[in-house]
Amino acid sequence: MNILAFGASTSSTSINQQFAHWAAHQLDGIVNMIDLNDFEMPIYSIDRETNHGIPEEAEDFLEIIEQADLIVISMAEHNGNFTAAFKNIFDWASRANVNLFQNKPMFLLSTSPGGFGGGNSMQAALTRFPKHGATILAHFSLPSFNANFEQGITNDELKASFEEQLEKVKNQL
Repeated sequence: MNILAFGASTSSTSINQQFAHWAAHQLDGIVNMIDLNDFEMPIYSIDRETNHGIPEEAEDFLEIIEQADLIVISMAEHNGNFTAAFKNIFDWASRANVNLFQNKPMFLLSTSPGGFGGGNSMQAALTRFPKHGATILAHFSLPSFNANFEQGITNDELKASFEEQLEKVKNQL
């Protein structure tokens, strides 16, 4: 199984990248970790699209999704929503293919340093992603990353909750 995984952030110290990496490796398969910095594009606008077309990076992003059997995304949150970098990639790629996630199964995650664990970004993704072809098998939000994660989830209750969601994913593949 080919697993595509990434944190929806461009931070070089992204806790969502760390979380997506760890979570993807709890599954059986070959993990392809991508860095959203490799898909930097101009800010989306209809004028740019009309005058210059879809950037190659958006097409590359779609091709990587096409090759995946499962997508693991950990949603970062800026001001209660997607990061600007992820939203821009999402906007460009969905203009090239409205079915951006190509009906692929997805394990949707989020985390943050705070107690809500990126919950706003998670809720936005749970609402929006299925409209763009995501088949969300399970989702999990990890609050207070720095207190609850060290090479794995350290809080027993949160770990059990994560493992329950992980089993949902495994059982549906």
